[in-house]
Amino acid sequence: MVDALILETSFLVDLERELIAGSPGPAQLFLESHQVQKLHITFTIAGELAAGPRMNERAMWNELVSPFEVLPCTPEVSWRYGRLYRYLSDNGLLIDANDLWIAATALAFVMPVVTRNERHFARVPELDVIGYG
Repeated sequence: MVDALILETSFLVDLERELIAGSPGPAQLFLESHQVQKLHITFTIAGELAAGPRMNERAMWNELVSPFEVLPCTPEVSWRYGRLYRYLSDNGLLIDANDLWIAATALAFVMPVVTRNERHFARVPELDVIGYG
């Protein structure tokens, strides 16, 4: 079992919706079954969350991201991004830029990505992708 996970944006959006609805769903059930893993988000995910329609104040954003370690952009992440972009572009498999940054960060830090967009992230060679729900 891996000891750390990156929770992708779709997971966090689903989790927030479940919490607001007061009804456990796939995201909450996933977390309950993975309590021993350290949970991370990438710098790009933190930015995507800040851009969300519900994030009107910094305090709201801080509350949302505070349970997770935010993984930074490093030279290794940047190198992985460039290599992934070139490979996916050359093979007609390109995914959007933020998802490329997420994948590059996951590869650089050797962590799987938890997402409901499994087929999307499966385009990235050597990326460990975990679906939920």
